[in-house]
Amino acid sequence: MIERYSPKDISSIWSEESKFKRFLEIEILACQALSKLGKIPLSSVKNIRKKASISIEKIKKIEEKTHHDVVAFIWNLSESIGQDAKFIHWGLTSSDLLDTTLAWQIKDSIAVILKDLDSLIKEVGKKALKYKNTICAGRTHGVHAEVYSFGLKFALFYDELARLRSLLAESQAIVCCGKISGAVGNFAYLSPDVEEYICKNLGINTAKVSTQVVSRDRFAYFLSLLSLLGSVTERFATEIRHLQKTEVKEAEEPFYKGQKGSSAMPHKRNPIVCERICGLARLLRSNMLSAFENINLWHERDISHSSVERVILPDSVIITVYMLRKFKNVIKDLSVSVSQMRLNLEKTQGLIFSQGVLLGLMEKGLIRQKAYDLIQKAAFRALKDKKNLKDELLKDKNILKYLSSQEIKKIFLPQTYLKNINTIYKRLGIR
Repeated sequence: MIERYSPKDISSIWSEESKFKRFLEIEILACQALSKLGKIPLSSVKNIRKKASISIEKIKKIEEKTHHDVVAFIWNLSESIGQDAKFIHWGLTSSDLLDTTLAWQIKDSIAVILKDLDSLIKEVGKKALKYKNTICAGRTHGVHAEVYSFGLKFALFYDELARLRSLLAESQAIVCCGKISGAVGNFAYLSPDVEEYICKNLGINTAKVSTQVVSRDRFAYFLSLLSLLGSVTERFATEIRHLQKTEVKEAEEPFYKGQKGSSAMPHKRNPIVCERICGLARLLRSNMLSAFENINLWHERDISHSSVERVILPDSVIITVYMLRKFKNVIKDLSVSVSQMRLNLEKTQGLIFSQGVLLGLMEKGLIRQKAYDLIQKAAFRALKDKKNLKDELLKDKNILKYLSSQEIKKIFLPQTYLKNINTIYKRLGIR
């Protein structure tokens, strides 16, 4: 991922230095496990642990000759150990290091993602509570539909994020699985005890069965969850983008001191972060597709997945962390105009209360179609003459046959439309 979108703490997990250091730890743990099984002298393990060191520069130099990063790593590591280097990589294959390291990196990455996700959820919950009783226009098809709570927009986002947080936390049991089972996964030269020892020390699971690699459905599932998280975040970013339109102006992403909106138009305040979020979400979805393509490998393994994963796994994780942190700031510092919501609510001249009138007439005994036609005629008159629907109904004899003026006025009280909002918040556990 380019530096612009790469927080250092998450990028470091996926750096070349981090990868080779993890390789080193796995090799040492393998030696310890073999020692416990009586395959390697304890003195040799102590010597390996003491002397083992690597040089990223030298590994890269060796790789220019070997064209194989794991072989280059083993050669460089062996140089530092001496005679006991014969025990390094005993019975292992390259993918034992690569896949176990991937599982370890993903485990560490999920910890960072969950922490950032919790921060975002907290800010969303605050806004849901703050605006719980703030009246706004609910829109369907982009058109005013009925009275709504601005807080419910955040409550829905809160629920989506909480659900994905649960799935992501649970996914570790599936995704974070190492394998130390040899060239085709049948433990030809190693005991399964070695695999269990290494994975337990790294805090990851073991694959119940593998070939030369762990099944790639694990990584496809992981990137599916990141893609879902990105898409849910994109959905709310799109909501803010719409609310920031000049014609709507109900909410704006933060615009900080010294910030510039345009190189040409000094007045501009654009939803650039929300637009960036939407763009990056597309990358997550495209990476997810590549992860699904990687599931199909020849026999016990080919290498067609490798180059793809070197890009899509770190990039997807880094993008996700970047998006969560940026969007947390958007939510935290969001500019909200309650007065503009009121003005927008009045633009449709009471038409958004039409269903309340419809149900009121039906409660008086009218069949739905007749009640619907009566209200539609009054609504269209109000639109044509630019009148308020309530005023039209209060002078409509056909309506007044069934509803009193007081009953009509009560229907047009916006706060009554939020009478069950506390139940929704109680379901979500937002306090």
